[in-house]
Amino acid sequence: MGGASSEKTATGYAAHDDSGVLTLYTYKLRQTGPEDVLIKVLFCGICHTDIHQIKNHLGMSKYPMVPGHEVVGEVVEVGPEVTRFHAGDIVGAGVIVGCCRNCGPCKSNIEQYCNKRVWSYNDVYPDGQPTQGGFSSAMTVDQKFVVKIPSGMAAEQAAPLLCAGLTVYSPLKHFGLTGSGLRGGILGLGGVGHMGVKIAKAMGHEVTVISSSDRKREEAVEHLGADKYLVSSDEAAMAAAADGLDYIIDTVPVVHPLEPYLSLLKVDGKIIMMGVINQPMQFITPMIMLGRKSITGSFIGSMAEAEEMLEFCEKKGLSSMIEIVQFDRINEALQRLERNDVRYRFVVDVAAGSNASAASSND
Repeated sequence: MGGASSEKTATGYAAHDDSGVLTLYTYKLRQTGPEDVLIKVLFCGICHTDIHQIKNHLGMSKYPMVPGHEVVGEVVEVGPEVTRFHAGDIVGAGVIVGCCRNCGPCKSNIEQYCNKRVWSYNDVYPDGQPTQGGFSSAMTVDQKFVVKIPSGMAAEQAAPLLCAGLTVYSPLKHFGLTGSGLRGGILGLGGVGHMGVKIAKAMGHEVTVISSSDRKREEAVEHLGADKYLVSSDEAAMAAAADGLDYIIDTVPVVHPLEPYLSLLKVDGKIIMMGVINQPMQFITPMIMLGRKSITGSFIGSMAEAEEMLEFCEKKGLSSMIEIVQFDRINEALQRLERNDVRYRFVVDVAAGSNASAASSND
């Protein structure tokens, strides 16, 4: 990166088409504006949504695209109107980097639902410059969309919390599901699901992990602390568990039937959809009518909730279970994620890879 007044560039791994392969890419950073924070990226988590975007599963991808929206880094420069951050701070940035600030959601501090939100990558700023994400040496982010990482939390552990942790915390808070004694289900034990178990347990809930096979039973119960484990293909076990749960957090990112899981809910129970699915889902209406049940959705969380979630996780000693990936092995990690071969979140060591690339280019 150049000095404060010079044009700055960043180097990251970008998709140039929908093949799923990322290659090194150098591009111009947005100039640091009055309320901007320039961040040297240290770590960035890999989310299943990154695969959707890289491979254009949603039909909206623009290339070249530098993915990554679970970003933790060090502040290296701030604009003159930045009041909350200083050089040297360890901070995080997530899925959203802009909003209109005037609509109902923005005025209600739920800016993630602003219809003019700006995504951290695969989008454009109001001035027309494309946004690029955290698989990169640096990012320039408006201070509104930056959070401080608590001093007692390791940077690499914090990265997945900015998406996976927040995605679980926000709906539990919004729907009044934070009190102790509730019975919750976590459908799918991946990056979001494993944080769902941890956060729900920390809130005092009895947690049941629901999975399609028995393969993750030991992991769920012995390592993550789930109270129960339910195999969805076991008809007898599913029948015995009927009408027992206050809510289910559904993290499955592919089409799946809803009726078997609706039957697990108590009266007024909720299935909260979190997986990005680009095909229609189906259910028969009596499944919700005869128990006043709800199928609802939630999208990440607000910046206020992000700060609250990080404080909660620090207080409760919660962290994500991660596997560190070297920057130049990012394609291998994406392939493994597609096979669900990860426990439970890949985190890219961006800084080490960026430093190595810089050293190599100077040789």
